[in-house]
Amino acid sequence: YKLSVAPEMDIMEYCRKEWRGNTPVAKRMRKGYEAVAQKFASIRRVRGDNYCALRATLFQALSQATQLPSWLQSEDFTMLSENLLSKYDWIKQWQLKQKLGRKMGEISEEIKEYLILLRKKWKSISEIKGPIEKQQACDKLFKNEEEEYSLYEALKFLMLNTAIELYNDDKNGRRVPVFSWLLFARDTSSNPCQLMHNHLNHIGHSGGLEQVEMFLLAYALQYTIQVYRLYKYSTDEFITLYPNDPEEDWPVVTLITEDDRHYNIPVRMCQETML
Repeated sequence: YKLSVAPEMDIMEYCRKEWRGNTPVAKRMRKGYEAVAQKFASIRRVRGDNYCALRATLFQALSQATQLPSWLQSEDFTMLSENLLSKYDWIKQWQLKQKLGRKMGEISEEIKEYLILLRKKWKSISEIKGPIEKQQACDKLFKNEEEEYSLYEALKFLMLNTAIELYNDDKNGRRVPVFSWLLFARDTSSNPCQLMHNHLNHIGHSGGLEQVEMFLLAYALQYTIQVYRLYKYSTDEFITLYPNDPEEDWPVVTLITEDDRHYNIPVRMCQETML
């Protein structure tokens, strides 16, 4: 097996190993890491395939979960795939992970299994009281490839569901967040069907999440995703929030990126120095 999220390492030690030179880029990265190190002591490297944004976000959400989010508790959560497929025939083109030659009817059952697994794992991890035991449970889950990738399929499907809701809200004259306009203003995703074909189906296979899809992920999970974007150090985009006007009651997860493509996770918040 490969561990999807590497053990923790001191942030500045990691930075010195990765960014040795004296180029402007290396200097900027070191400054960025120094700023992160004011808040977090360690970093955990996330495996760099095209799932890394989903992996980093889900790992952080689970490792600090203390309860099941309300959307995971709802009665019709596990019926989502059946409900959507009954309304939108094109969802049959959903690209499930590496299983070719699957019959049309199976897709809804399979996604349902993934959604049930997501609820089960979230529930069991959120019920663990001790931080060390909770961390061990997360590490164990992210060593189990079969389960781990099933959870990403569930997340992608939740992103599709959220996109459909936003698209319909906009069409019906309801207020939608600004990112939703940007999402559907792209030539490649002017509606949810195109978004699925040209973007969501490729996540994990030939591409990762684009910026605007980070917003979609945040809305799907009802989490604020805070990202230290190191190459933007000393600009006002150094710390970016998805969404940028988060709901107050949404929990926050923090990620680090050097290039908006690959994400790692900072851990061990430093005790705020008492003045």
